[in-house]
Amino acid sequence: MPGENLEAPLRRDPHHAETTLALPAEALDLMRRHTGPGFGKVALIDSGGTSRGRSCEQVVLDRALDDLAEAASRDARITRVRDRLEPVARGPAASVCPRSECGLVHGELGPDHVLVDRLGQPVLIGIEGLMFFDVEREHAFPRIRFGEHYRWLNSGRLDGQRLAFHMPAMRLSLVAGPLRLLDGDFPDREAMRGIAEHNLQQALAFLPSDDR
Repeated sequence: MPGENLEAPLRRDPHHAETTLALPAEALDLMRRHTGPGFGKVALIDSGGTSRGRSCEQVVLDRALDDLAEAASRDARITRVRDRLEPVARGPAASVCPRSECGLVHGELGPDHVLVDRLGQPVLIGIEGLMFFDVEREHAFPRIRFGEHYRWLNSGRLDGQRLAFHMPAMRLSLVAGPLRLLDGDFPDREAMRGIAEHNLQQALAFLPSDDR
């Protein structure tokens, strides 16, 4: 698929973001309405398989607590508030209502996973991670990656409690993941440090100001 990804057009002409994001927004809404009987990778569910774990929220919570532990082992600021960040991750999980169906989600939708072809039409790429999961998880990542432009992707048909649960978990993932990569020989180290630092500050923002 020839063409540049969506990051460049959004920088060049942010005023046309609504038009550019109309098709991705429609695609997300169609995917949300395409549901599966359980959560997990599409190929697994379509073949009759089941994923490990009781529910989407249990899988996300377990991962968030692992990410918190990893981040705390690599950054003293997280270490100092780990016992106060844990309830931030656990609390919203207890308030979400059970859900029997999961929507189709991309899983990692940022501007770099949307190409703009020669006709100016946006095309979703990187779909190898397609899965049935909480659609709120799908929207937590674009809220971060698209910034102010996310409003054109937001259909308003989301469970607010589930979104409040997924946001701190996503922030912790975006701290632990980059810090983990920096343990190795990842080439663009400054950019990865920047991602970790930004999301660390956003994770700390979930705490009351006197707890940070």
